[in-house]
Amino acid sequence: MILELGAEALEFGRSSWRAIQAAGGDELVRAVESDPSRRSQLGESVLGPLGAFDIDPWGSPEELEAAAALCRSVGYWGVPYPVEARLGRPRGGRFDALVVVAEAAPAAAGAGLRLRWAAAGLDGVLYSATPRAGGDQPRRSAFVCPLALEAVGTAQPLEVALALVLPCWTLLGMLDRAVALAGQHVLGRRQFDQPLASFQGVQFQLTEAEVERLGVEELAKYALWSLQTGRPEAVDDALALRLAAIEAAETVFRVAHQLHGAIGFCDETPLSWLSRYSVPIRRLPLGASATRSELTARIGGRGLTGLYSPPASP
Repeated sequence: MILELGAEALEFGRSSWRAIQAAGGDELVRAVESDPSRRSQLGESVLGPLGAFDIDPWGSPEELEAAAALCRSVGYWGVPYPVEARLGRPRGGRFDALVVVAEAAPAAAGAGLRLRWAAAGLDGVLYSATPRAGGDQPRRSAFVCPLALEAVGTAQPLEVALALVLPCWTLLGMLDRAVALAGQHVLGRRQFDQPLASFQGVQFQLTEAEVERLGVEELAKYALWSLQTGRPEAVDDALALRLAAIEAAETVFRVAHQLHGAIGFCDETPLSWLSRYSVPIRRLPLGASATRSELTARIGGRGLTGLYSPPASP
C-alpha cells in the first residue's frame, strides 16, 4: 500500500495553487460574492486553462490523485466553485457534476451555474438534479440552494465514494490554510513584549489543530487508495473520512478563530471568508451526527476494515 500522492499529482497541485494565486487568490471569493454572475467565469477563466475539467478520475490512479491535489489547492484559497462536484461527475458524459444528497431537504452549492447536475443518495439512487432559486444572498448561503430531484437510475458505489472523498480534499485544503493563518497571526502579534507564539497555551492550541489536520490528511490518502483499488468498503472509508474531516474542522477553525480573536470574524481577514465557505462542505449532505449514524448503520458491529483489522474467524 502506497498512500503518498505521486510526483506528477503533487506538481499539478502546486501549479494549480500558483495559478489560483496569480488569478487573485483571496480576492476571488470576494469578487464572486459581490457579483454572483462571475461565479461561472471561475470555471472558464481560472480552472479551465489549468486543464481541471480534462481530468478523468476514472481514467487512471494518477488522474485520481491529480483530482485530489487540485481540490486541495482550490480549498486552500476557498475558491467558491464546486470543483469537486465537477471532477466527481458520473461516467458516461450525461452530467457535468455529481453531489451526494440527504433524503430530506437535498441541497448543494449549485446556485448560479448552468450545469447538468446529478445527485446520488447514500442508498445508491441516482437523480437528475435541478437547482432551485434560494432566497439568501451568497454571503449567507455560500451559494447553497435546494435541489429538485428526479430518479434516473442507480449510482455505482465507487461513484458515491468519489463524490464523498473529493469534497474532503477540498476541506483539507481549507484546514491547511486555517492552520497556516493561525500560525502567521501569532508569530506577528506581540503581547508582554514577546510574540504570542511563544506562549505555551498558544503552542498547545496550534499543536492540537495541526494534529487534527494531519489526521485528516492521512485518512484522505487512505480513502483515495481505497478508491484506486476499487475496495468494496470504499463508501465506508469515505464516510469515515468525512466524519473525521468534519470533526477536525470544528477543532481547527475553533482554534484559528480563538487565536485571531475578534478580528477572525471580520472580512478583512481571509480566515473569515474561509470559515464561512467551509460550512457547506461540513454540513452537506450530512453533518457530524448524521454522518456518524449513517456510518454506524453501514458497518454495524463489524467495524471498519483496514491495515489493523482483526483477522476473519475461521
